[in-house]
Formats: sequence, structure tokens, C-alpha cells
Amino acid sequence: MGALDEGHFCSELENGVKLGCIELSFEEEPETIAIEDAVKVLMQGLGEDVNREGLKKTPFRVAKALREGTRGYRQKVKDIVQGALFPEAGLDNAVGHAGGAGGLVVVRDLDLFSYCESCMLPFQVKCHVGYVPSGQRVVGLSKLSRVADVFAKRLQDPQRLADEVCSALQHGIKPAGVAVVLQCLHVHFPNLESVFLDSNHQGWVELLVSSGSGVFENENANIWADFWSLLRFRGINVEKTRVTDTSDHHWCPSQSSVGAIATFKVESVNPGMVTAVASILRSLGEDPLRKELVGTPARFVQWLMNFQNSNFNMKLNGFVSDNGDSFKGKHIHSELNLSFWSQCEHHLLPFYGVVHIGFMCTEGSNPIGKSLLQSIVCFYGFKLQVQERLTRQIAEMISPLLGGDVIVVVEASHTCMISRGIEKFGSSTATIAVLGRFSTDPAARAKFMQSIPNTSVSGR
Repeated sequence: MGALDEGHFCSELENGVKLGCIELSFEEEPETIAIEDAVKVLMQGLGEDVNREGLKKTPFRVAKALREGTRGYRQKVKDIVQGALFPEAGLDNAVGHAGGAGGLVVVRDLDLFSYCESCMLPFQVKCHVGYVPSGQRVVGLSKLSRVADVFAKRLQDPQRLADEVCSALQHGIKPAGVAVVLQCLHVHFPNLESVFLDSNHQGWVELLVSSGSGVFENENANIWADFWSLLRFRGINVEKTRVTDTSDHHWCPSQSSVGAIATFKVESVNPGMVTAVASILRSLGEDPLRKELVGTPARFVQWLMNFQNSNFNMKLNGFVSDNGDSFKGKHIHSELNLSFWSQCEHHLLPFYGVVHIGFMCTEGSNPIGKSLLQSIVCFYGFKLQVQERLTRQIAEMISPLLGGDVIVVVEASHTCMISRGIEKFGSSTATIAVLGRFSTDPAARAKFMQSIPNTSVSGR
């Protein structure tokens, strides 16, 4: 539970990353240009036309998203902490602790976003920070969040992230002690082959890590009991995902063999694409030769190749259904919560969720099985996509199979909504496509909508 060595963080606090004297626009900065060039190599490796409408600005959008998501490399912790310490009287010579002398302060539920250093996929963090003031002074509460964000906005491992935040606060504000608890959530994408074989695929990996310094250095200290109690007070189940030793296994699905099917296969990958990813790492301020990053470019490329563009078309000869034009005797049949995973073609960031399909059929008949519908959903999901197109493609594919009267609703979470721009956690997007009777019958649409369960699109 200890934090990292003092020398490293004294240097971090003092130095930060120095920017050049010549001010360039973001588009002109050499790091941006280098990332754009690398992204073009990746897109070409996927078989995409970089000049296709919808993809023309993707290299720049990806560069902007990555540099925003790793801006912590260019920020100084010292600049954040300085000027944020305030005098606060407390009890120095009495029984108990209060005010600026020994009273525990906890800031809970800080939403953070980071990139996994093992695979470069994003992961979400719920951060809880506590400290015990000393020297009759307290720190501005918003600074705890800002310091945590500096280290989150880098390629990270959960335990190192907790240690770095803990050490930076300990050396920056010099309290009696600091405690950091992180609840981390890593999206677990299946590959195109395994998704058809593993119907019970778990879409998330959860991990809870902690770090302490000063009075929190001993994980059995009484002060930790107070800290955990204040988390439970907010309904946070710290026992459910609490991990005491993560040294023997990797939490990232790209390196974990836990589960029926590993997400990433070990095989040769396009060397030009691997070199391009290494170039991106350098442009972000990282060293691709750092021990933890040596295999990252190959793992990222292996994952990206799941979305390779191909000339393969889904052919379903013999499945065309003709239920006639009459609505008599027909009812609405629903197939709900069909999982999908995809890759946003605008930012090369994942989006994922569920698909709900409704169609008209006569009582007792079901012209197409759920497994085939799931296959169709996955087929169109494993491409560079936008949600609107995905919804339309699924509807148009299944329409002739189901007699023409279909409704498709797609609910998705987009990581571009939390990794860049507004950084809106918890948002989701819904799209709808209607064909045949559903396009002209509001009552039929409403009846289907009412059958959709009120659950999170994340599947958690």
C-alpha cells in the first residue's frame, strides 16, 4: 500500500514537462503531425481509404483525443498545489482531532479516465482520496481532484496510478498521511471469433486498489477503518472488488489468461502498424522501450485488427421470409439485449452496448433464431462504425429475413464522451430504425419500446 520513492516525486513536483518557447497552434505541433501520420498507417493497415468521407479528419481527431487524454505528461503538480494551502485552526493539545490538526478529510467519487498502458484501451476510475491535515492548514478540495487527474491523464496501471497520486499529495501538501482508493473498470472486448463461441462473455474487468502514506502506511491502522467506513456510508462496496495483491496477475484482458477465451491472440502482426503505434507513444511523451510498454504496440494492433475492413459480405441465402402483407394474426416478437462492440471511426475509440430488435410474426412462429440475430449484430459491429449507420445496417439486413416489418433500437456508451471534450461520464446514446409497419404505426412502436428493459447499456 506504500507509495513510490520521494526522489521521483520531488523531481515530478519541481520539473513537470517544459514546453517550448515558440508557440505553435495545436495542428502545427510536431507531436500532432506525427500522430496523424501514424493513424493514417493504422487505417491503411485496416484496409480503409483514408480519403473516404467520414475518415478524412479522423487522423486529426484521434491525435487531438489522445493528446487531450494524456495531457498529464505536460502538467506540473507543483503548479496545482501551490497557492491552494489555507490556514485552519485545530485542536493541538486536546483529546481528539479536528480542523487543521488531524481530522480526516475524504473526497469521494471523483470520476477519472485513463489509458491502459498494456493495450492503450481506455478505462474508467472512481477515485476516493483522504488525507489527515497537519501544520494547521488544509488544501483546497478541488486540488485533490486535479492532482489525481494529472496522473490519470497518462498511460497507466491502476496500482501505479494510486501510488503516484498518493505520493504527489504527500510531498505536495505534507499532511500527516494520505489514502487513495481507486475503483477501476476496464472494458473487455472479445475478438471477432470468440464472440460467437462465448455467449457468456463478461464485458468488464473490475479492480479495486489502494495506496497509503504517513499514518495510512500500515494497512491495518485504525485510520483505515474510518476511511473504509466513510466509503461504505456512500454505499460503496469495497469488499466486493477489493484486491490485496495484484502482483501475480495482470488486470488487463490483453495479458490475462483468466476466462474461457483470451481476448488477444499471440500471433504476428503488421510491423508497419506496430511501428506506427510506437511512434504515437513517443509523441505522447512516453518511452516505447519502457518495460511495461514493450508489448503494447503489438497488443493494440492485434486488437485493432478485429475491425479490419474486408470485402466479405454476409450472405443468408434461404432465410428470406415472406409473411405476406396482411397484419391479421400477427403480434410483436422481441429479441432484446443483444450485445455489440464496435470502434468509432471518428476517434478510433470503442463504443459498445446492446441492440433490441422487434418484428411482426404470426402466433407460434419465429422465422429466425436469436443466435443468428446476434451474429448479424456482431458482424456489423466489428467494423469502423458510427452508431447511426450500425442501426440502419442491422435493420436493412434483417428486414427481408423477417417479412419487412422491423424495428431496431441501439443503446451505446461511447468512450469518446469521457476521454475528450466534455468528459461526460454515465452518458449513453440511443438510435432507432423502423421499417415496414413500424414506420407508420405509432402504437406498434410504443408497444415495442415498453418491452425494452430499464437497464444500463454497459451491461453491468
